[in-house]
Amino acid sequence: MSEKTKKIKIGGVCVGGGESVKVQSMCTFKTSDVEKTVKQINLLKDAGCEIIRVSVLDKEDAAAIKSIKEKITIPLVADIHFSTELAIKAIENGADKVRVNPGNIGGESNIKRVADCIKAHNIPVRVGANTGSIEKEFLEKYGKNENSLVESALKSAAYFEKYGVSDIVISVKASDAPLTVNAYRLLSKRSDYPLHIGVTEAGTEQMAIVKSSAALGSLLLDGIGDTLRVSITGDPIKEIYAAKRLLRAVGLDKNFVNVISCPTCGRCQWNSMRLAEEVTAYTENINKPIKIAVMGCVVNGPGEAKDCDLGIAGAQDYCVIFKRGEIMKRVEANAASEEFFKEIKALINGC
Repeated sequence: MSEKTKKIKIGGVCVGGGESVKVQSMCTFKTSDVEKTVKQINLLKDAGCEIIRVSVLDKEDAAAIKSIKEKITIPLVADIHFSTELAIKAIENGADKVRVNPGNIGGESNIKRVADCIKAHNIPVRVGANTGSIEKEFLEKYGKNENSLVESALKSAAYFEKYGVSDIVISVKASDAPLTVNAYRLLSKRSDYPLHIGVTEAGTEQMAIVKSSAALGSLLLDGIGDTLRVSITGDPIKEIYAAKRLLRAVGLDKNFVNVISCPTCGRCQWNSMRLAEEVTAYTENINKPIKIAVMGCVVNGPGEAKDCDLGIAGAQDYCVIFKRGEIMKRVEANAASEEFFKEIKALINGC
């Protein structure tokens, strides 16, 4: 997203240099199980995933990349630790990017081998640090904070720079939201490489989404972040839904139906909450810039939702349907849902 970062290409997808923020996730099946991995990748792609990462734990995983690549249409990133040979095999089998940690790849001669292979196949590499992989020298100098994270990440990038690799993505992840924000803010001042942002080990769904929204939302509003992953312990498709909603919330994705609804209070005398949920579910995957309001009461509803393309507000026995704050019609409460959905469909089809 940041125009200050360098633009690089991952497969057919550009990141950095002002490009849109790309949504990533990671497969949960063993990569050598090609059938399950491909099925999961395609489901994630259909949900909005733009870049997918897979673990490479052994030679079977590395070999499977070739078959997987033949059956998917989004860029594939191979995640490798502790093995130069697996990194090279993954690249040779068609990985669009590799994620490696120079600190555990086996010394500088092995880093050079991986760098040479990266250059030969003209692909990028992601390097970085998280709170579990900070270089000892920086831990001793700074402690576990944003300074040690950033210095470790830049040292990793420097290894590849030394051997002529210039298409680099950097990450500095922590499981702590404030530390994540501080680290990326510092890194963005120190480097012009594209940044992959995320909160690592964020937890199960509810807390993971809250942590990621707090940290990644802050960074995105600062203009920091070129690719992102909302890490959730569970089905990775939830990561995609959360990431897309986050991009919408911070204004980076405007091509969707924005359903607003009030939290209700004692003035609400009809089931506006149920209708709000039904409208949200109906419009979830419609990619049109429309704003719809489901408001609790006729006292405040039309005025508060004056900027909406379409809205509804209710009283005890009736509801009003309005456009841009102007009331179009009054309908009986028991017919309100049906009438409102007629108007929604007409609005969507007319856009």
